[in-house]
Amino acid sequence: MLEIPEIETARLRLTALAERHFDDYAAMLADADSTRYIGDGQPLDRTNAWRSLAMLLGHWQLRGCGMWALERKDDGAFVGRAGLMNPEGWPDLELGWMLGANHRHHGYATEAGAAVLDFAWTTLHATRVISLIRPGNVAAEHVAQRLGGEAIEDIDFYGDRARVFAYYPPHRESTDVAC
Repeated sequence: MLEIPEIETARLRLTALAERHFDDYAAMLADADSTRYIGDGQPLDRTNAWRSLAMLLGHWQLRGCGMWALERKDDGAFVGRAGLMNPEGWPDLELGWMLGANHRHHGYATEAGAAVLDFAWTTLHATRVISLIRPGNVAAEHVAQRLGGEAIEDIDFYGDRARVFAYYPPHRESTDVAC
């Protein structure tokens, strides 16, 4: 089984999603405000939250990258998830994040996103990463911009419109693409 790396930032620990996160993860996915811009926009019940968690862990095994659980370093609280996805049919390697309701507007998404992008550049040697952001998700657009993302186009993504924000490594010399 693939070892999922752990990353630490000033306030967060990005660690492998685990069963110990499940109650908080399921609560986050049951919250309509958390899911309205993700997937079909509908909250998930516990069964589908479990499937989501299992899919995210499986992505690491299949692609060598995926989502991390975000834990606050000072108390271990589950804050949300962030990481990289590139499942079949995706337009490119995507940086995504989701935070629990009580953890929004504290800079956690930007802090985690910067660490994830650093992982993409230094470990995966990615030449580009994108974020797919649905219309109306102004908070996510602000995070993408703070991370250096550039809105490059709007696309039809599985029947819904999405704005593509592109990120590029500090030095665009790499030609390896992983994940």
